[in-house]
Amino acid sequence: MLIGYVSDERYVAIPDVLLEFVNESGSVEARSRATGAIYADLSPGPYKVTLYKPGFGAKSVNMTAREDEPYQFRLLSDCLLGYAWPKWVRSGEKSEFRVHAVEAYQLSLWRYGFEKQFIRDLGWHDEHGPRATMQISPDGDYTQTGIEWNKFGYTNPHHLQFVEAPVRSGLYYFHAKTESGAFFSFPWIVAPAEPQAPIAVLASNINWNAYNNFGGRSNYIHPDKFPPTPTINARLDLKRYTNRDHQHFDADEYAPLSFDRPELINVVAEDTEITDPVEGRSACHVAPAEWRLFGWLEREGFDYDLYSETQLHEGVLNLEDYKVLMISTHPEYWSADMYFRLKAWVFEGGGKLMYLGGNGLNCEVEFLDEYTMAVHNENCGSGSFTTLQKVGYESRLHLRHESEANLLGVVCSDTGIMTGAPYRVIDDSHWIFEGTGLKNGDVFGEKSLHMRCPGGASGHETDKMSPSSPKNTQLLAKGLNPDDGGAEIVYHAPDGGGAVFSVGSITYPCSVIVDDTISRITTNVLNRFLD
Repeated sequence: MLIGYVSDERYVAIPDVLLEFVNESGSVEARSRATGAIYADLSPGPYKVTLYKPGFGAKSVNMTAREDEPYQFRLLSDCLLGYAWPKWVRSGEKSEFRVHAVEAYQLSLWRYGFEKQFIRDLGWHDEHGPRATMQISPDGDYTQTGIEWNKFGYTNPHHLQFVEAPVRSGLYYFHAKTESGAFFSFPWIVAPAEPQAPIAVLASNINWNAYNNFGGRSNYIHPDKFPPTPTINARLDLKRYTNRDHQHFDADEYAPLSFDRPELINVVAEDTEITDPVEGRSACHVAPAEWRLFGWLEREGFDYDLYSETQLHEGVLNLEDYKVLMISTHPEYWSADMYFRLKAWVFEGGGKLMYLGGNGLNCEVEFLDEYTMAVHNENCGSGSFTTLQKVGYESRLHLRHESEANLLGVVCSDTGIMTGAPYRVIDDSHWIFEGTGLKNGDVFGEKSLHMRCPGGASGHETDKMSPSSPKNTQLLAKGLNPDDGGAEIVYHAPDGGGAVFSVGSITYPCSVIVDDTISRITTNVLNRFLD
């Protein structure tokens, strides 16, 4: 009888796991096959099952064997991981640190501004029992419900550790380091208890969650739901790779994604400084890249309050308390409420928006509760901008509401994707170029820390003007990316007194900290918006 499958935290099959099934009738031993499949001579009904495999955490679970419903066992590999819970708080509120370690580890708290600032030592952590700081992985698809570390196995509240958020708003990181030298870092967004600065900046934590594949699912890996069997070879098994047309957004509904999971994509190495290149495939469009912008603000003397995107959705961030809102890097996923509230603040309330990113506000998410979201990709096939635009839609947000170009002045398209280049000046008479000495045709923004798509401040994914852009949108500069795919820097000012400055490029924040011209242009906009 096929009892089920066993897989790791990426939903990859684990062979040769030893399992013991126990009930009132006795016990049966089995081992998982190459596919992770478990076959055993069992009668349907309840069992206590113990799983063991070197290199993974052993555990016992209660399950019911069913002939028509294979059970999904999950094991957690021996490694160092962690996350704060909640991942976003206000100053004075508390979060619990949830760390998975199989040896003693030391924890410390740091603030990531222009420099990494040591805040406090949180001590050494271990337990009297063997491997008692090892977390327990739930079975099944916990990407929907959360991994819920520390919820199971710790019944004494003294086992749980909480940290009070510092007074100063900003991006904080916990640093965990084991006796043997393993290192892991994880972010913590601290918003002010009350508004302190004229500028509000959003950390794109909804986007972080959409791209986080811990547990085996993200909005790009099994976005709709798990297949019935774990992955053996990704390039042979995953629809992302096996479908000739890359049709991975072809469902009518998509299973939820929980924020309650570690985020491997947001790790910053212990010795990394803010002016170091952002290496790797994922870090360049999430928290490590956004840190470069936050640090630039501090270097240039601009006071700001940092919030998570979810705090805008929840109403913790009141836009009316600020002169300027800054969004950056890759704020791709927003709720409809966030979008229309921001649009009203700009068009009717005189708010000033700086969009220093690319492929932003492109797809609607719905919050099922405070910590769980569902993505509305719709049945749009590959999600290709070209595919959508051929049938009259500019984005997934446009499929459900309107194109984000109505607010941002630009919208993402496929041209120029995964390339990097500098910009070229188109309208040197505009005040954003004051003090730069640039003239029409001049090139700027050559320096970039973005190593996935190196080459300049225009890149990775790029936005351009469209028929949905406000009629008074001014094109000021355009990237030199291939196929006329350069990001377009634009400005428009609605009648209600607000204004929007957009750069249309994911790589832009990785240039502002190292490129003097990009820095000057961004400073010009901020100073004008703060007047």
